[in-house]
Amino acid sequence: MEIVEVGPRDGLQNEKRVLSTETKIEYVNRALAAGLRRLEVAAFARPDRVPQMADAEDVLRGVPRPVGVRYIALVLNGRGLDRILALDPAARPHEINYVVVATDEFARRNQGMDTMTSLEGFREVAAKANNNGLGVTLTVAAAFGCPFTGEVKADRVRAIIADAGPLDELCLADTIGVGVPAQVIDLAAAAREAAPGVPLRAHFHNTRNTGYANAITAATLGFVALDASLGGIGGCPFAPAATGNIATEDLAYLLNRSGLETGVAVTLAAETGTWIGAELVLPQVPAQLGRAGDFPALA
Repeated sequence: MEIVEVGPRDGLQNEKRVLSTETKIEYVNRALAAGLRRLEVAAFARPDRVPQMADAEDVLRGVPRPVGVRYIALVLNGRGLDRILALDPAARPHEINYVVVATDEFARRNQGMDTMTSLEGFREVAAKANNNGLGVTLTVAAAFGCPFTGEVKADRVRAIIADAGPLDELCLADTIGVGVPAQVIDLAAAAREAAPGVPLRAHFHNTRNTGYANAITAATLGFVALDASLGGIGGCPFAPAATGNIATEDLAYLLNRSGLETGVAVTLAAETGTWIGAELVLPQVPAQLGRAGDFPALA
């Protein structure tokens, strides 16, 4: 079972403290040492709006490039993709992640346009990215609920996916941490109806302590990848008191012990989760493994 490490992007982007490029690269190196092989490491967004990601190009130039490792960058529009394509090919990410928000109100506040206008932009960017050898993931954000308009119906998500065009991968995101396993089941069915055969990925937050239940549900339904962040850092500025992404070390423990091997060494992952929390000057990271330890305990 693949875990996509999103801490270097979604985790750091939502923390107040801005880390140096060197610290971000060390974060990636530590994640690789823990066995993670697919990582979202940068966002090509406006530096004045997202100062945590202002050094996206430098991070991509500086991270190691071992065989079998794939890097992802978030883009929100064609300008972001143009910045990627301006990089030397050896410094580009292997994939892009493009976010379309499921509700018009959230989309307008987050991206300045309604959902279907954002989807038009996705189709253009996806075609250009594919033509330049980049993989493309469409993330449908707030697919499980919206902080401004409430419930999001599976039919709404189905309609968005059906209008998206060809997809390499589809990610269903519980951006504010309101989802429950029954919704995972419903949305998986909707996604497979709208985009048969497209690999499914999920992005869960643990705001209401349902993130891990949702994750194991997705795993049993055949999702090919799950997002998580080391330490469980991150969160969503639109979710009051949000506790962040589900934690990589806790998720890896859950999956490994359930017979779904992740390749992640949970002890090393937990050490990195504790380390990044200290770098961010957090009193404590949300992840549990750094405190409880692996089981059975290593000698």
